[in-house]
Amino acid sequence: MDADVHGVARPDQATRMTTNPPEDAAAARNRAVFSAAADHFDDEALAFFARISADAVDRLALTPGQRVLDVACGTGHAAIPAARAVGPAGTVTGADLAEPLLALARAKAAAEGLSQADFVAGDFRTLPYPDGAFDAVICVFGIFFVPDMEAATAELWRMVAPGGRLALTTWGPDLFAPLSETFWTAVRTELPPDTPAGSPASRLETPEALHALFTAAEVDGAVDAVAVPGTHPLRDADDWWTIVIGSGMRGAVEQIGPEAAARVRAACAARVEADGITQIPTNVVHAVATRPA
Repeated sequence: MDADVHGVARPDQATRMTTNPPEDAAAARNRAVFSAAADHFDDEALAFFARISADAVDRLALTPGQRVLDVACGTGHAAIPAARAVGPAGTVTGADLAEPLLALARAKAAAEGLSQADFVAGDFRTLPYPDGAFDAVICVFGIFFVPDMEAATAELWRMVAPGGRLALTTWGPDLFAPLSETFWTAVRTELPPDTPAGSPASRLETPEALHALFTAAEVDGAVDAVAVPGTHPLRDADDWWTIVIGSGMRGAVEQIGPEAAARVRAACAARVEADGITQIPTNVVHAVATRPA
């Protein structure tokens, strides 16, 4: 088997080492949602994704030559700055379920000449890399989309080398308030009674929740978790709807259909107009666990 200069199989080679398990319901749902959202994922209205992901990378203080895995990588919001940081001597592997997002990530890397960055399709719960394969593993806004977050975190931790770090970034409280509340309330009126609807991110809104997740996943390294407040400008109601259809909320829009979605959009636009909303909260929690050397 061929390997890169660090002894880690390149993604296209590593995926030949094993047979990927059948896609489960969670993976199928996430792949469909984010494949649909790819048409707006990099729009200016969602620029907070790139800003927050770059902050997550900066907190790792990556150095040239390091090996990085970015899971739920999207269009490379974390992988691209990571590739710049590790330089040509390093490697960055971005993994995501949604091929349309990966295509955009590959184009970005190619435009910058970042040949050290590779992007592969895969479920981060079942990637075929050996124990300790990476100096840093990053997951920005991805861990809360899996049903068993503890098992997924343990799997990511397995791939962290001695002295390496696992970085998880989640949304903090009051995400996109008050428009998130307006959106989900309107969505629920369009669904059959007792149908679950809401953001999965609410499960991990505090540093304490991240500490608890690492503990449950048996992460045996020092953990630093910090809440970082933030806001994002909103020019108009169209900006808000772009955020909706360019993010995980796209799944709810696809579920209810176009006529119901139009009613939900109108309810959100009315809230923007009535409250004169010009910015929304984008609070986050950054957590980094360091494996003992």
